[in-house]
Amino acid sequence: MKYLHTMLRVSDPDATIRFFELLGLKEVRRMENEAGRYTLIFLAAPGQEGVAEVELTHNWDPEAYSGGRNFGHLAYRVDNIYETCRRLMDAGVTINRPPRDGHMAFVKTPDGISIELLQDGRLDPAEPWASMPNTGSW
Repeated sequence: MKYLHTMLRVSDPDATIRFFELLGLKEVRRMENEAGRYTLIFLAAPGQEGVAEVELTHNWDPEAYSGGRNFGHLAYRVDNIYETCRRLMDAGVTINRPPRDGHMAFVKTPDGISIELLQDGRLDPAEPWASMPNTGSW
């Protein structure tokens, strides 16, 4: 058995791709199905193509999506959680659970899917993160 991908339904594929690009993922392939009225966009971290991908499914007919807490989240290990969170914040992404401990943070995609960021190893707590409050849910 081999893990292939996790599928997320998205309402704005361009916004979602921009979000995942901020995390370091890149589009690896795209398929459009005119008869089915949908587009599939596959993203992966460098070197993870065909190993661990995120599939964005964009249904062309408008549809409201609500995230369920039963889904949980996607998780990514990052080289420097503080730099990653700063890059996301500078691009307008809300840090829902800041990396106060130098190890873990949560953000959300444009469609409200929780993303857990985990530091590779541990960093010492640092400001502004150590005293930053949570925002919303994750």
